[in-house]
Amino acid sequence: MSRERSSEDAGAHRGFASMDRNKQREIARKGGANVPHEKRSFAQDRALAAEAGRKGGQSVAPETRSFSQNRTLAAEAGRKGGRASQRRRAGFRDDAS
Repeated sequence: MSRERSSEDAGAHRGFASMDRNKQREIARKGGANVPHEKRSFAQDRALAAEAGRKGGQSVAPETRSFSQNRTLAAEAGRKGGRASQRRRAGFRDDAS
């Protein structure tokens, strides 16, 4: 059941939450587009990105980490990522020649 916003609870949502859903999506889609690529810290420092990923993973309790509970799932995800990476690399080589 979808909940419609009424005039009674309109004050409960402020700022971003009070915006029209389409406007929210438009803003979210832009993301960091205004930041030049060379200024994005993760684009410049892979070690920083890796450390952030580790910290994020450590913030989840071990018993709720799906990959730590299911090695088959983790292995399949790794294979899928590897295949996608190979396809991207192959595509870039084809375009360059």
